[in-house]
Amino acid sequence: RCLLHDTKGESVFADDMRSVAIIGGGITGLTAAFYLQRKGVPVTVYEASDRVGGAIQSIRMQGYLAEFGPNTILETSPKVTQLVRDAGLASRRLDPDPKAEARYVVRYQRPIEMPGSPLGFLTTKLFTTRAKLAVLREPFVPRRRDGKEESVAEFVVRRLGQEFLDHAIDALVAGVYAGDPYKLSVPQAFPKLGQLEARYGSLIKGQIFGARERKRRGEVAKDRAGKFSFDAGLQVLPDTLRGHLGEAVRLNTAVTRLTQTPDGWTLDLREGGQATRAEHSAVIYAGTAFRLAEMEVQASMPLHLRTFAEIRYPPVASVVLGFRREDVAHSCEGFGMLIPKVEGFKILGTIFSSSLFPNRAPAGHLTLTSYVGGGRFPELASLPPEKLFALTCEDLRVLLGVRGKPTFQHCVFYPRAIPQYNVGYGRYRELMADIEAKAPGLFLAGHFRDGISLSDTIVSACNVADRAGQFLKTAPADRPEVQVPA
Repeated sequence: RCLLHDTKGESVFADDMRSVAIIGGGITGLTAAFYLQRKGVPVTVYEASDRVGGAIQSIRMQGYLAEFGPNTILETSPKVTQLVRDAGLASRRLDPDPKAEARYVVRYQRPIEMPGSPLGFLTTKLFTTRAKLAVLREPFVPRRRDGKEESVAEFVVRRLGQEFLDHAIDALVAGVYAGDPYKLSVPQAFPKLGQLEARYGSLIKGQIFGARERKRRGEVAKDRAGKFSFDAGLQVLPDTLRGHLGEAVRLNTAVTRLTQTPDGWTLDLREGGQATRAEHSAVIYAGTAFRLAEMEVQASMPLHLRTFAEIRYPPVASVVLGFRREDVAHSCEGFGMLIPKVEGFKILGTIFSSSLFPNRAPAGHLTLTSYVGGGRFPELASLPPEKLFALTCEDLRVLLGVRGKPTFQHCVFYPRAIPQYNVGYGRYRELMADIEAKAPGLFLAGHFRDGISLSDTIVSACNVADRAGQFLKTAPADRPEVQVPA
């Protein structure tokens, strides 16, 4: 990189014009940069904050290891497994304790283990006989043929009944999206559900016959995918990727403006209070939808980025509490518990963190990670920490038999946590494709486009790295002509 000129106090730099700028140092941006670098493509990651990892936060305090964003990565694609190997992290990977397979859903004010087999479903107390019969009738419910985009609630009630929605799916939606099943779209938020009905005419038939096709593709359904973390928490992954990238990662550097040029893109930056510029052949935006809406972009054609401000991100508070083992009546052997809204509790659910992986709590203690807010109770997420601790302890007292004061407590507030793939979200995805078509060399990737889970964003990053790499191989004469406005 060389200094070109200095005008009005602004330093202007020109990077290798076969390079890629990546905006956002979360897992999407870091993974895309890592694989582009392995292809021999010069990259620079611009991260506005002072750390990498985005929502991933692992903190070691007082003998506890607390996770404040995701707790695990789902191994839904071979690309996830490959990233761990390529990053040199196979030896630091941790699989969950085999005893932690149980998952609980709250009903009758107590956690009831979800059945893991057809016989278990028939005997579980989680559902009434009427609800069980509705599930058994599901293969005979006709598929929808009018093409209407359904909410998750509409879809589930039509195929499985109201009780299954209220006491199972509502809890699942809160655990995955912190969202509202009456607003989330089936084809956008849970596309494989709609695909199962369209192809097999039934969810149950689709689970049986679709498993063979997933196996051929090397994919695993999310409900059956293996999950894992690392010896020092999920923060190990972004920190390791940053280590591989070295000086290519620039923290405390905000991109304030993008300008398309005949040769690529000029980035206006604010780094440590100083205005600078950089030039790259291509740009990957791997941030949030609401930041994209705020970005000033001058391209050869209007891009309508302000529309992305409509995408809703409800607030969520992550509350991590530690307790003495003898102060918790429940065994807490399992992944955790999900809580339907009809049960009347304030927390959305709780992960039994110290049961999943070792060294998450001191000997003789438990770590419980609970979530508050979301689309269900957005006003609760911004409560002061002491009130969050109190309401969480009260719910855990009823649900898990917790008594006494926590031996550890810490919380993190995410004002805008998870993008909601609500009914109508398809128009945002169409707009993203339109933007990439109108502005060659600008790529969009991440949780607002390709799925909200860590595994989704890793796959998204791998794919966008391939697309950007292919773009750079294209001769300029083969690319659409760029007419930059004066």
